[in-house]
Amino acid sequence: MTEPIGPIDASRVPRYAGIATFARLPRIEEVERADIAVVGVPFDSGVSFRPGARFGPSHVREASRLLRPYNPAQDVSPFAEAQVVDAGDIAVNPFDLQEAVQDVERAARDLSGRAQRIVTIGGDHTIALPLLRAVHALHGPVAVLHFDAHLDTWDTYFGAPITHGTPFRRASEEGLIDLTASCHVGTRGPLYAKQDLEDDERLGFSIVTSEFVEEHGVEAAIERMRARIGDRPLYISIDIDVLDPAHAPGTGTPEAGGLTSRELLRMVRSLADRDVVGADVVEVAPAYDHAQLTAVAASHVVYELVTLMAARIGRERAAG
Repeated sequence: MTEPIGPIDASRVPRYAGIATFARLPRIEEVERADIAVVGVPFDSGVSFRPGARFGPSHVREASRLLRPYNPAQDVSPFAEAQVVDAGDIAVNPFDLQEAVQDVERAARDLSGRAQRIVTIGGDHTIALPLLRAVHALHGPVAVLHFDAHLDTWDTYFGAPITHGTPFRRASEEGLIDLTASCHVGTRGPLYAKQDLEDDERLGFSIVTSEFVEEHGVEAAIERMRARIGDRPLYISIDIDVLDPAHAPGTGTPEAGGLTSRELLRMVRSLADRDVVGADVVEVAPAYDHAQLTAVAASHVVYELVTLMAARIGRERAAG
């Protein structure tokens, strides 16, 4: 097996120069094989408030230029453990939401034939549904760990069944998720009715609210979410609005009282022993960002997700 090709050496090419792939990694066309692919989905036709997440993938890639090859928090050099690549963007129809969802699923299935695991940068949260469909085709029903200010299990908006507020209801109804092992983390803010919570429980989710984190601490929240997801194949979906607007102003539906970036990173790192089979980071809307606050946070979250996957791949290879 050939050694993985890592990022461009920052001592030879300045970080602000060159093609802005994620973390300055090689493009998928430049390698013989890929273990982990980072791919963008520049799509936001499913949003209900602020638009602009279609520009999220390029914004996150730009902020990722400062990432480095060794992750001391996890004690892993992810780009040495696995061949990580940037697979570019999935081109989707911005005028036909149903066709766009089909485009994402088709492209994700194709990319899954070229890489073991995919981390997707959105785009709005609508894309979680086709991504879960593609993951289900490989792994069956998966545990879903969903970091978000919102439940995203509402039924319809203006009669539309597929939007950025409905992906996990549709995923539950389609049998894509493990109803005994899925969990929201960081939810907060007003709902339409108490029925929203009752519906959410019926659809297979438990909840670790932002208020729970504040009252009981990060470690208690980690214990609760780990107990819920167990050891099932795990899909992690992260809406950047799980962070407080002080840490992530550049998003479409901000809610006060959210997690800090440090808390979110700690929670993601706590999953080092889990089998993360796919992930997404969505809803970065650069028009509302400043000083790259949101993009920097999102790029570090993607980096931690890639590290989880790379470490798992490295352990599996070492075990033969």
